[in-house]
Amino acid sequence: MSNTAKKTFKYWQMRTIIATMIGYALFYFVRKNFSFAIPGLTAEYGISKTSFGIIMTAVGLVYGFSRFLNGFFADRLNARFYMAIGLALCALANFAFGFGVDISFWITGVNDPVMIANTLILLFGILLIANNFFQGSGFPPCARLLTHWIPPQELATKMSIWNTSHSIGASLVAILCGYIMGHLGMNLSNDPEIIARIAQNLGRDISDPAVIDAASHFGAWKWCFWIPAALAAAGSVFLFITLRDTPTSVGLPELPNTESKNDGESKSDEYKRLLKEKVFGNKLIWILGIANFFVYVVRFSILDWGPTFLKEARGLSLVNAGWTVAVFEIFGIIGMLVAGWATDKLFAGKAHRTCVFCMVGTALFMTIFWLLPPTAPFIVIICTLAMAGFFIYGPQALIGIAAANQATKKAAATANGLTGIFGYLSVAVSGLGVGMLVDFFSRTNPASAWDYVFVGMIGVAVIGAIIFLLMWNAGRDGYQSETEKA
Repeated sequence: MSNTAKKTFKYWQMRTIIATMIGYALFYFVRKNFSFAIPGLTAEYGISKTSFGIIMTAVGLVYGFSRFLNGFFADRLNARFYMAIGLALCALANFAFGFGVDISFWITGVNDPVMIANTLILLFGILLIANNFFQGSGFPPCARLLTHWIPPQELATKMSIWNTSHSIGASLVAILCGYIMGHLGMNLSNDPEIIARIAQNLGRDISDPAVIDAASHFGAWKWCFWIPAALAAAGSVFLFITLRDTPTSVGLPELPNTESKNDGESKSDEYKRLLKEKVFGNKLIWILGIANFFVYVVRFSILDWGPTFLKEARGLSLVNAGWTVAVFEIFGIIGMLVAGWATDKLFAGKAHRTCVFCMVGTALFMTIFWLLPPTAPFIVIICTLAMAGFFIYGPQALIGIAAANQATKKAAATANGLTGIFGYLSVAVSGLGVGMLVDFFSRTNPASAWDYVFVGMIGVAVIGAIIFLLMWNAGRDGYQSETEKA
């Protein structure tokens, strides 16, 4: 490759990394905003945590299977169009979320809070399932794009940088939605009917500060959908303008030493053989998938329930809870970068070895966080939870990198789709499991209801570390075996 071609390739490589980072961060704007709407919906319509848990479980399962299905197609279709259209559809679904009450009234014709609440549960379930199906078109195109533009020996470092898009998106939307819930909405704190309704829904006295706060920002949750949706819609246009599919689409050669030997097979036969050998018949991909389940239980338990937990168990305002979750994500960014660097520099590209140490660190700091007394200073709460984020986001990023390297660039999206199924099966635990657990123990022992959640997450982190140990001696990538065959 000439010097001019190298410079052109570097330009397109950096452009692809930055564009997909911005695009994928915006996918989080229209996915993780829902958790900040939960306290408002609970206060205004009395929707239980078990109901929210059921919704989270259903949508998580849909997203997991959607990532797998979209991964299969993303390996064979134009990633530029795939990602841009998917983000636009997510934006449309979120606009519909914000009009949920109006749609519920249109369906029922009755302006009764109980009837609206029941209709909202059904409506949100349908919309969230649709939204999360469209969300599956986010990561698979990125996996395809990045493995076409980044050499395998650089993938851990550069894709760890790319993976900060998860935390950038989640932290920014946490700050945004925390601000929205604390500053927008109608002030109905002088309306006795609204105050009584909120107090009943929350099971608290009408003079409780939480009741007054919810009434002071009545309907703010709608803006948690509308504002992120507008940003996502603009982002879909940006992706369409900025992205290109592969090096050959801009007149550049493919990466050297990343082509598999086809032995005269047709493209269809070669692809089927590749999927069988590199994905479905690859035990390392299955181990990574199982490990991904345990990583995501911890991660989603904090992301989905963090604002509610920090408000109920630690007494933080939703604004402070938003900043706490944001700091968790910011430390996650640092953790991903350190984990990527350590993988390439200390473990010769073997991401699974880095993951062992990350899961041990996660278990340690989750234990410390659980043992903190209720009177612990706010800064200690933030820093301890942030260190758990530092460690859990290493495996979250590295599993995708390891799967992409093991499956090679031709099956990277499918492999990540398969591991993604396991990751999003975790919502049965982090969604429904946590919701039912907290509802159950809140009736008998409200003070310690959230303790059971943290004990469970600590155990999950330890199991995850043990699973990563099973592939300690595995090689760095699947290209090595292709070279040996050639």
